[in-house]
Parts: sequence; C-alpha cells; structure tokens
Amino acid sequence: MPHPYTILDVFTDTPLGGNPLAVVLDADDIDGARMQAIAAEFNLSETVFVLRPTGPAHTARVRIFTPKSEIPFAGHPTVGTAVLLARQRLGEGPDERDAVVVLEEGVGPVRCGVILREGVGYAAFDAPRLAHEPGPAPASADIAAALGLGKEEIGFEHHVPSVYDGGLGFLFVPVANLDAIGRARPTGAAFFAATAAAGVDAVYCYTRETVAVGRHFHARMFSPEQGIAEDPATGSAAVSLASVIDRFEALQAGAHRFVIEQGFEIGRPSLIGLEIDREPERVAAVRVGGDAVVVAEGTLRV
Repeated sequence: MPHPYTILDVFTDTPLGGNPLAVVLDADDIDGARMQAIAAEFNLSETVFVLRPTGPAHTARVRIFTPKSEIPFAGHPTVGTAVLLARQRLGEGPDERDAVVVLEEGVGPVRCGVILREGVGYAAFDAPRLAHEPGPAPASADIAAALGLGKEEIGFEHHVPSVYDGGLGFLFVPVANLDAIGRARPTGAAFFAATAAAGVDAVYCYTRETVAVGRHFHARMFSPEQGIAEDPATGSAAVSLASVIDRFEALQAGAHRFVIEQGFEIGRPSLIGLEIDREPERVAAVRVGGDAVVVAEGTLRV
C-alpha cells in the first residue's frame, strides 16, 4: 500500500542546508528488509519509519536506518521526526506553538521538546543515556594516517583522541585548526584499521576554530562503513561530545551551552545546540537541539 513520506532538512532553518532526512509515515506494515531497501533508495544519512507506539503515553515508535543498516538511535532523525509529528498534531500557523513528543527508539524512549514557528520547527531532546568510554583510542600516529593528516595536527590544548558511546560509538579526534580539519579524509585501509582498533565505525573530527563567532566547535564526521561518506550534522555524536568536553575541559557545576557547526565542507551548513547540566561530581543531563524545515512531501509506492 502507498505510504506518505516527508523530507526535512535538519539542524538548519534554511531549506537545502543542514542534514536531509526522510520520514516514512504509517509504516507498521513494512518489514525490516523492505525498510532497509527503502533507506538505500533514499540514500540519505538516515531514513526514519514511524510506527504506532507500544506505550500509551508515547507519540510514536520509530526505526532508523542508514543506507547500510538499522541503528538504535540518531540525533537528526530524532529532531526532524519530532518536529514533523508536532506539526501534524498542531497544524501550520503564524503563532509560536510548543509540544512534547516522546519517540520510542532502540535505546528507549526519547523525550523531545518542540517549538513550532511559521515554516520552521525547533526540537531539543534529552540524551537517552550519558556516554561511556568503551575503550582506548588508537595511537595519534595511526589516526593521523587514517585521515591523511600529520601527527602534529592531531590534538589541541588538553584534548587528545578518545572513544565514547552515547547510543552510537565514535572515535573523537581533536584537530589543530580549520585548515587541518578541512583536509581530513578517510584514507582507505588505514581508516578502517583505526576504526576497527577503536571498536567503532565512525570518526568525528572537531576543532576549536570556527567559521563564525558565537560558535564553539567545528566538526566533521565520516562513516563509510555505514554508507555515509560525510555526515552534514551528527546529533548522536554531540551527545557523546558532552562527555569529551567534560573530560578535557574540567567543567564546573552548572549549566553549559555550546554551538557546534558542521557540514560546511560539503555545502550543507548545520548548527547543533548542545546543553550540559553538570553537578559537582558528574554530568547530570545532556540535551541536543536544532531547527528543521520541510522541503518535500510525497508518496512511496513500494
């Protein structure tokens, strides 16, 4: 039977920027193999399938697929789907409206606060879990070879490579400056050797230098094993970046806010908001948010 779908650009308030997302609605009758084939057809970083929730207090159950596999959680699918479902519930209009959307994902329920404005929605989600460090990072020389950089370009200030998992695992690579991060590229066998050593399939590079003032980090993410040559915006990595920041910058107790820019090298500028609530002894909560805009709607006939 036909299924409606929507394409949104996420982590941007401008169409044709940000990270594109396909959301297939009323997908209860689509099996997992067909979902994977549809995600490969869209060939976006992620495609979401919306199903009836299992919990009566929840908005929807969602399944998230990259072009290669199903994943339990991702940031821009969470933001984009929350904005879309809130817009369906509240309709269009010039006045600002707000809603709470709870999505059942592979990591568990994810609560999203949504604010709708005319033509643009904003959603921020509570991180479903705080990131943990599953193991050590490879040597800086191996990481440099994996990205086509010099060893001296890996690291800045107190930051060194690390591995964190907040629902998805990433090798976090601090890079000296914008020039170096702009030259970073996955380099075949060396790249796959580094990710295998880290026990992940994605590398998230970040630097303190930014394209514009008022932002705190510039980032790039590569995951060719998932069919993602480069991701325009990676909200799931931002969840774990909270732990990276806390580790290397010794955050004080209180609320901390950061803006991450990503996707500039591939013509998809994106802005991700990251909020960290820290208690005296530990990080207590993490939230990730951003804008989303609808750019296309259609009907899937497969």
